[in-house]
Amino acid sequence: MTDTAPITVDVVSDVVCPWCFIGQKRLDKAIATSGVDVQVHWRPFQLDPTIPPEGKDRREYMLGKFGSEERIREIHARIEPLGAEEGISFNFDAIKVAPNTLDAHRVIRWAGAAGEEVQNRLVRRLFQLNFEEGRNLGDPAVLVEAAREAGMDTAIVETLLPTDADVESVRGEIDTAARMGVTGVPCFLLEGKYAVMGAQDAATLADAIRQVSAAKARGEL
Repeated sequence: MTDTAPITVDVVSDVVCPWCFIGQKRLDKAIATSGVDVQVHWRPFQLDPTIPPEGKDRREYMLGKFGSEERIREIHARIEPLGAEEGISFNFDAIKVAPNTLDAHRVIRWAGAAGEEVQNRLVRRLFQLNFEEGRNLGDPAVLVEAAREAGMDTAIVETLLPTDADVESVRGEIDTAARMGVTGVPCFLLEGKYAVMGAQDAATLADAIRQVSAAKARGEL
């Protein structure tokens, strides 16, 4: 009997959540150091599903949410150095639109059908586009561009995006996460049974991965 067994990690996240970007980087480190074969799946969550399809002016949106420019600067100042530690160059001033992320999650879902690596590449690229380049993730052209860079069949994405394909499926997944008690993201679900909440440090994630893998190897899961 081996000491470890392959496990799955479902990451419930939103691509406009800076903590999810940090969490993605830390998960990569955790997997690399865990010694465990980990398959990652990205699951949808919307920080604010009430944002209209065309998005909102981000400055006005943030002021409405946090009340003052000073408070916004404090939040960004807390996140930026943590991102820098993970190789993220947060550029919050470049973000002009607070998008509705439903379409982005639809594309992530389709990327999953193309394979784990394709989905991982897409999610990484969407984080970069939003937080480092200030691109609008509610813009279909930006989503198609990201899909192309991730290795997806862009003809399929271009055809499906203007339709309602998988809208209800994505919303259903978000509802399922809520019923499971997921109220904030990122949330890492190991083997669909054990949840690690928040952008935990890589060592904590790696330890959780090893523990669940070892329990599976012992036949306890």
